[in-house]
Amino acid sequence: MKMRIILFDIDGTIMMSGGAGRKAMTQSFQEVYGVADGLKEVVLSGRTDPLILSEALASKGIISDEKDKNRFKERYFELLAECIQMDLPGKNLFPGILEILQKLTQTDNVATGLLTGNWQQGAKTKLGYFNLYDFFPFGAFGDDSPDRNKLLPFAMERCNGNGVASDPTQAIVIGDTPMDIECAHVHGAKVMAVATGSFSYSELENHNPDWLFEDLSNVGEVLGILEG
Repeated sequence: MKMRIILFDIDGTIMMSGGAGRKAMTQSFQEVYGVADGLKEVVLSGRTDPLILSEALASKGIISDEKDKNRFKERYFELLAECIQMDLPGKNLFPGILEILQKLTQTDNVATGLLTGNWQQGAKTKLGYFNLYDFFPFGAFGDDSPDRNKLLPFAMERCNGNGVASDPTQAIVIGDTPMDIECAHVHGAKVMAVATGSFSYSELENHNPDWLFEDLSNVGEVLGILEG
């Protein structure tokens, strides 16, 4: 029996943080690099956290050593843990997500993991707020590479490390951006795109996902695809 590997993006796919991530990064950038609103010109959607930091630094003409980059990360994690608890507009879990995860974890030939640009600690903080992190025993994160297209093999290797024989053609990436679509297709994986983030249904359709939904509220139809 082949194992189906389901890899979820986080922001815009599973949940919205209400801007907690941007808020925490902006404050951390100011504290470490002395620049206010340092992420103003940086696009976050679909990007990995290390790429976001690199682009913020480049936009301000700052050359940073690894020591300061690590200071930024550690402070960001502290601030994110605070910001995610705030009453922020738009902070929510998307419809259908909890039901889908609960069902997938009860399905013998399915393994659920993450494929996200978040650093792992940030992913844990965001998902932990909604008590979802334990649904994902493995994954690939921004810690692994700033290039999202290189993340899927990390997730597959860790899935194999959990005793699951797998290959990329048996994987489905669920995401809300063209970058999610590309990072799966370059490795032969399939993509379920969902228009719950910053890209519209028609914008995502132009990038040829294997399946496309406005959201994942039609749990029966989504599970019919994911469970194969």
